[in-house]
Amino acid sequence: MHEYSIAYDIYTTARRAALDNGAKEITCVSVDVGKMAMVNPEQVEFLFKIIIEDDPLFSNARLSCRDVEARSRCSCGYEGSERFVCPQCGKLPEIVAGMEIAVTNIEIEVDEE
Repeated sequence: MHEYSIAYDIYTTARRAALDNGAKEITCVSVDVGKMAMVNPEQVEFLFKIIIEDDPLFSNARLSCRDVEARSRCSCGYEGSERFVCPQCGKLPEIVAGMEIAVTNIEIEVDEE
């Protein structure tokens, strides 16, 4: 179940970044999940909720996953969404987006001083 390790990595990344920036609370963690990453975003969200349950820094936090469509590029100049065969030359295109899992934003609350 690699979704658990992904959810845990998201948790540790958000926690470390929040503490490094003086957060008293994390309200939202935004993540881009590529459609070719072979990950179930709903399962990641469910596991994330379980992981943060006992951490007061995450008491009102939510995980927001955004799907990223696959994009490819070929040496012949083609750029588009074809993943397996370039429609212009028949070669295998390079996948340039859609395989990533990346924390893109962490919303935090800080004490006003």
